[in-house]
Amino acid sequence: MLQSIADDIQKNLVGKSFEGSLKFDCGDDGVIVLSDNQATTHDRETDCTIRISQKNLTKLLTGKLNPMTGVALGKLKISGNMGVAMKLGQLLG
Repeated sequence: MLQSIADDIQKNLVGKSFEGSLKFDCGDDGVIVLSDNQATTHDRETDCTIRISQKNLTKLLTGKLNPMTGVALGKLKISGNMGVAMKLGQLLG
């Protein structure tokens, strides 16, 4: 499931530039790492980590979960470089 989400993100990255690295950490379900204009499921250190369930990640990426609301409700937790997290909306929008 995470691989198909990573593939969808990869399609959205075409023709766009993303500086920095970001990881969606979905716990036991795995990770998606955005780095060097690539979306992979290979774990590595990143500038920013967003801890989120796979279900809420899908909602976030489809616009059904507002990032600020998600943080306020504890549905996602951001650690590391907040500037990288802020760029995510522009990248995936």
